[in-house]
Amino acid sequence: MSNLQFRFTDYRFRPTFIGTLATICCIPLFIKLGFWQYGKAEQKQALQVSYAQYEKSPPVLLPEHIENIEDWRYRPVKVSGDYLTQYQILLDNQIEGEVAGYHVVTPLQIEHSKRVVLVDRGWVPASDNHNELPDIKTPTGLVEVAGKAWIPSTKFYTLEAGSTVDTKQAWQAVWQNMDLKRYLASVPFDTLPIVIRLDATSEAGGFVRNWIMPDDRVMTNISYAYQWFGFAVATLAIYLFVSFKNIKTKD
Repeated sequence: MSNLQFRFTDYRFRPTFIGTLATICCIPLFIKLGFWQYGKAEQKQALQVSYAQYEKSPPVLLPEHIENIEDWRYRPVKVSGDYLTQYQILLDNQIEGEVAGYHVVTPLQIEHSKRVVLVDRGWVPASDNHNELPDIKTPTGLVEVAGKAWIPSTKFYTLEAGSTVDTKQAWQAVWQNMDLKRYLASVPFDTLPIVIRLDATSEAGGFVRNWIMPDDRVMTNISYAYQWFGFAVATLAIYLFVSFKNIKTKD
């Protein structure tokens, strides 16, 4: 015990101003980033639980009014109506089996209602000449749509203009993202704040529909969280290591 105490007396805690400032800034930042990644993991886990909850549930009739859209996330729904192809959009840069293409999103005029709901009918390949749009076949007359309710993300990067539609110009068919807010402002009808992803067995004019579960990289985010927490611990350890100075006493 005396030897250990003697070795401690050879050191003095003399941190530098720059080192102290960097430590004070970095450690809270690393901890915050760690909790941010851990929070993302919890959110993804909750989405997976919600998705699994409705995986084998029978579809319910889609109401005309949705109060809380989160209550409908991934919920199987069904509705009848007529497709409005003049306001159909193609979501660009969608990959299926390493082939680039589009997701076809068509508004559906709900039967006996003035309201409309968007239906993602699935994936179609793009032509070699990207300026040539694919020929989309759409059923006419009344169709019954069944699928899961999807709430598009509001967080994405885009270079597209967010302006509303100009009735004097042709409808812009190709979109980079499913910007629901922009779509609602661009059409002359009342649209529900969800998109129905057409069920794989539905015959309501569907295409390739290999819908995947919500992002399942939960463990990736958890590992990132541990890395950020590790950086915080390492920063503190390095700060203490370089701040203790060995001072030899003279006999």
